[in-house]
Parts: sequence; C-alpha cells; structure tokens
Amino acid sequence: MISAKMADSLNKQMNLELFSAHLYLSMSSCANEMGLKGTATWFLVQYQEEMVHVMKFYRYLVDQGINVGFLASKAVPNSYASLLEMFEKTLAHERMITSCINNLLEQAVKEKDHASQVFLQWFITEQIEEENNDRDIIARLKLVGTAGQGLLMVDAELGQRVFTPPPGGTQPIPLV
Repeated sequence: MISAKMADSLNKQMNLELFSAHLYLSMSSCANEMGLKGTATWFLVQYQEEMVHVMKFYRYLVDQGINVGFLASKAVPNSYASLLEMFEKTLAHERMITSCINNLLEQAVKEKDHASQVFLQWFITEQIEEENNDRDIIARLKLVGTAGQGLLMVDAELGQRVFTPPPGGTQPIPLV
C-alpha cells in the first residue's frame, strides 16, 4: 500500500518528467532551426524516452489505485545561443531530476515503502546513464569548439541515435 504523501510525491515527479519531455521536444525544434538535424533527432529520441518515464510513473500510480493528477506546467525555454549551451542546460536539468529521484527513494525508505523503492531503482540507474551521456557530448563539443566542421561531425554522430523502448516497456492501459 502506498501512502497519500508518497503518491503525491510520485505524481509530482511524473509531471516533472512530462516537463522534461516538453523541454527536449523544444530543444529538438531549436536544433532543427540551427540546421543541426542530427541533434534534433537526438533530442527527439530524448523526448520519447521521457515519455516512457511519464508512463512508468503513470502505470505505477494507477496500479497502486491512485487517481493521477496532471499539474499545470511552466513554459519551456525555446532559444539557446549554442549547441554547447543546450547540452549544458540538459546536464543541469538531468542533475536536478537525479536529485528529485534520490529524494523520492529516501522518502520511500523512510516510509518503509518497499514497492516504491523497487520501482524507483530503475530510475536511479537510468539517471546515471543520462548524466554520463550528457557529459560525454559536452566534452566532445568543447573539443571541437565553434568550428563548423567539428560541429557537423558531432551533429552527424548524434543523429545516429534511435529510440529503443526499455525491456518490458510500459504496457497500454486496458480500456475495458
């Protein structure tokens, strides 16, 4: 059984994941406007991953008998001076998400909510990957600087990313 406090915290995180999805969709559009189609693809895949995260929280809460609530969201930024700035903002955002997930796990431990602890473990591992990917891209962008040829090379590499649903994915909600 999940406490009302834990359900509320998880619901807020689900909404934060939805904000993340919108942020990355906006970044995809910005990259596209910059002529960086590969980066636009990378952020579009990131958007899809965030939507999987939203649905994982949604499914978990629904399975716990919780009526999910969607909160109003603030507008996402839609302008960046450079690709490096975009990825630095991405890393900062992912670090904030990591902190939120860690706080959720601490809450679940404090409440002796073993089911939520198990559920959140996937996100703990996911955040390590998210931050590591962002740091790697930032390092490459710093190496190439603002040289067009180097940026195009990194952009082409980022464009190779494809969306791969996680094992088990999220099951559709039955309509009947």
